[in-house]
Amino acid sequence: MLLSLVRRLRRRALLRHPFPEAWRAIMDRNVPMIRRLPPEDRRELEGLIQIFLAEKSFEGCGGQTVDDAVRVTIAAQACLLLLHRDTDVYPRLDVILVYPSSVRSRETRREGLVVQERESVRLGESWSRGAVILAWDAVLAGAREVADGHNVTLHELAHQLDGEDGAMDGEPPLRGRSSHASWARVLGAEYQELLHRLQRGHRSDIDPYAATSPPEFFAVITEMFFERPRALQRRHPALYRELAGFYRQDPASWPEARP
Repeated sequence: MLLSLVRRLRRRALLRHPFPEAWRAIMDRNVPMIRRLPPEDRRELEGLIQIFLAEKSFEGCGGQTVDDAVRVTIAAQACLLLLHRDTDVYPRLDVILVYPSSVRSRETRREGLVVQERESVRLGESWSRGAVILAWDAVLAGAREVADGHNVTLHELAHQLDGEDGAMDGEPPLRGRSSHASWARVLGAEYQELLHRLQRGHRSDIDPYAATSPPEFFAVITEMFFERPRALQRRHPALYRELAGFYRQDPASWPEARP
């Protein structure tokens, strides 16, 4: 209780400081999606960014330098997922580990009595133990290209939202039994349809990586919701409505980004 009060007071004091113009220049240069937001949404986003940068640690790994360009570019995209939502600022996230490029890690898979190890190359990872790993070159490319449907920061931070109830299972915390039922029905049907299409050798407008698991499905369609919202709304209207209800945003209605 006391810690919560102290945090609220600290945040109020923080938000009394003006948002740095240098940070706005970084966002304008590196995160053109932000230009599409209405002015009131942008003001809310800037406040969330101030809180995020004050409360989360950034660590450079593999020789990566962490400066304001890195921090603000990541924070702006992370906080875009929080607009209008009655939620905290990633309460389970403590640190963002930033590498210059893709991250190599070892995976262990068990199939019956057989244990297999293999090396994988990842652009990002999201851990339930308070950390997100991001490759800076992928972060920057995903932020600057706003219409390709691929954004590693949105993807990995969607996993953090998914895990706020203690389990990364493709169903983030929702309000009410009816919301859970609708989410399970719509996303379950879309996930199964994607699996069937891929099994039949058909193409899909949803990235095939989404078929890996329900958590990956949620993270991938979050990327698509923000980066290709009109295509998602046109081809998967029920799915778009579920995401619009969860994120409390309607990116299909945003104007095109100004050059």
